[in-house]
Amino acid sequence: MSTKALNNKLIFVGDLNSINIEIIAKSYKYLTKKKIKIILVGDIENIKNYFKKIKFRVSIIEIFSIEDHQNFNSKNIFIFDIGSKSVDKPNMILNQIVISNNLSKHKSYDLITMPIDKSIIKKGNKFNGVTEFLSQINYKKTFMLMRGESFSIIPLTTHIKFKNILDKFNANSFYKDIKEIIHIINKKGFNYNRIIILGINPHAGEDGTLGDEENIIKKVIIKINKEIKLIKLYGPLSADSAFKNIDSKKLFISYYHDQALIPFKILNIQSINHTIGLSYNRFSPTHGTANDILFKNKSNNSSFLQCMLN
Repeated sequence: MSTKALNNKLIFVGDLNSINIEIIAKSYKYLTKKKIKIILVGDIENIKNYFKKIKFRVSIIEIFSIEDHQNFNSKNIFIFDIGSKSVDKPNMILNQIVISNNLSKHKSYDLITMPIDKSIIKKGNKFNGVTEFLSQINYKKTFMLMRGESFSIIPLTTHIKFKNILDKFNANSFYKDIKEIIHIINKKGFNYNRIIILGINPHAGEDGTLGDEENIIKKVIIKINKEIKLIKLYGPLSADSAFKNIDSKKLFISYYHDQALIPFKILNIQSINHTIGLSYNRFSPTHGTANDILFKNKSNNSSFLQCMLN
């Protein structure tokens, strides 16, 4: 990946009642050594106060246009101030995400969104997470590609109640989703050599004994394998045994969140969340807000660095 691509990243600082700013501060020396600029989008006064609280001293430059950072070297931290006087925290955060999205979309910058407490934006809103919100405001079908050193996986449904996961499952929508994923990963140049699709029911349905969704999945796999020769689809495999043989060139596709994220987080030490389907790349580190270790200097910045280096 080119140096230009590495430099062109915006960082939405997310929920300040978290380890997010501490993670950024811990990454400063490494990133500046690599000549990668840190361009933050958030409330400049709150960010400065956080830096002061953790005794992190750095030259901060407020920028009024995203291109302004080009006149300075990478030893500074640049902040595009989108502070708000609003006491309505949920809508304030959503508004800041909208601004970050628009900056990335129109300036062709990758966007890193630092974690937020989902319960905050859920208050008074119908969105369950940043992934869903970005999909809605961009009128795009997006997918949550979880990338790790051992394997990658996409859950076709994300932050929804378990009882609702099959509400929209049918052959047509499943076919369209898989075709769109293949189109995106080919366009972005991912080096996956096989796609493994997991069954939904226990033991992948046991030939219809435990559910017939796998019969639909099987027909879709056969159809797509006839249409596309660049990459091979396999499945449906039983989720309880599918992860015995894993490697970084395998992409798994699951139908629901926990079926994907539980094995992914157990079997991958290093990982990032990459939203695909937008006109730009959106990354999010997987460390969460981690309020329990706030100001204790126990945070791990490895996932954030992976986001910055992609």
